[in-house]
Amino acid sequence: MTLVTLKDVLQPAYEQGYAVGGLVALGWEDMRAYVAAAEAENAPVILQAGPSCREHTPLPILGKMFRHLAENASAPVVAHLDHGYTYEECKIALDSGFTSVMFDGSRKPLQQNIDETAAIAEMAHAAGISCEGEIGFVGYSGGEGSNGTDPAEAAQFARQSGVDAMAISVGNVHLQQDKEGGLDEARIAEIDALTEVPLVIHGGSGVPVEQRTRLSRDTSICKFNIGTELRMAFGNALRAAVNSDPNRFDRVTILKETQDPVEAAARAVIRAFGAPPQK
Repeated sequence: MTLVTLKDVLQPAYEQGYAVGGLVALGWEDMRAYVAAAEAENAPVILQAGPSCREHTPLPILGKMFRHLAENASAPVVAHLDHGYTYEECKIALDSGFTSVMFDGSRKPLQQNIDETAAIAEMAHAAGISCEGEIGFVGYSGGEGSNGTDPAEAAQFARQSGVDAMAISVGNVHLQQDKEGGLDEARIAEIDALTEVPLVIHGGSGVPVEQRTRLSRDTSICKFNIGTELRMAFGNALRAAVNSDPNRFDRVTILKETQDPVEAAARAVIRAFGAPPQK
């Protein structure tokens, strides 16, 4: 069994200078491919259930799926709730066997965000699991704009919320399909200098791979959330499988053809973060 908490995988990354992929899952096929990729790379992986995943599959079911994969994996696997918006939602994830919850209070006033995140962190820690919070708001490509993280507010949030990891807004954007943006390294350095907590980048698909590797090595960024580029790999593989034979209708045989392309894409993502071989 290699089911672990977020703190279990991020603390070594923080101390040794690498990052761990928070890979956003939408269903059985991609989460299975992510674990296979982690095993092949001999590196940890964070399986993430975000809002769209939870709309499709209930949290108690996702918890069982994540735990089944983790308990049979040779690599460390975190079962992580991504963008939980309420205390109740985080409690359901905890009760469903998740080993980490991310509470997103980033749209709320600073003190309210701190207070609500601290309550969820206290609940998580009492149950022996981890908590991630967010300060500053990470926007969406073609949608809601970002509100960059203020370094002084980040320091206050890190100090008062009790989180094990802190997501920041430094030029990153959710759902970005290209890698032309890049992150604000000066702002990252300011936040880094004022905090002593592993930092998280949401919207990591839009970050150039070279910058991911360098920041993993040289800063306190220990987790990049990657969803869009892996969804694109899945979608391309599925489209090719469907189009290859218009008479085929068995979805199991069609979906099997997504495994290898998604695993290969996930391996490339994981490899770029520079994790040393797991002992």
